[in-house]
Amino acid sequence: MKTDYKRLRLLIRTVGLGKTSEQWREEIQEENDKEDRVIELERSLRQYQNRNSAIELKASLSKIEKMKKRIKELETALRNYEIQIEYLEANESHNNEQLHYL
Repeated sequence: MKTDYKRLRLLIRTVGLGKTSEQWREEIQEENDKEDRVIELERSLRQYQNRNSAIELKASLSKIEKMKKRIKELETALRNYEIQIEYLEANESHNNEQLHYL
């Protein structure tokens, strides 16, 4: 039984599995640290993506508000031109009536 154990230990060492328990703990801890870092980076990436989405949304809302303001300005200008046209048409009609009586 001891010889089997010795052979097994020798085989483990030659295959590269002959690490001490402390070496295994360190390797496992390193892997855990890597996983934690990946999780942290993924979380950070999501935060930046969300922040970018919020910034883009604010920019879009700002553009929409500017367009709404411009539309109101154009509607006001259009209404003013319509009023001027009505005035000119009424004035023309009045002038035509006066010419008709002359």
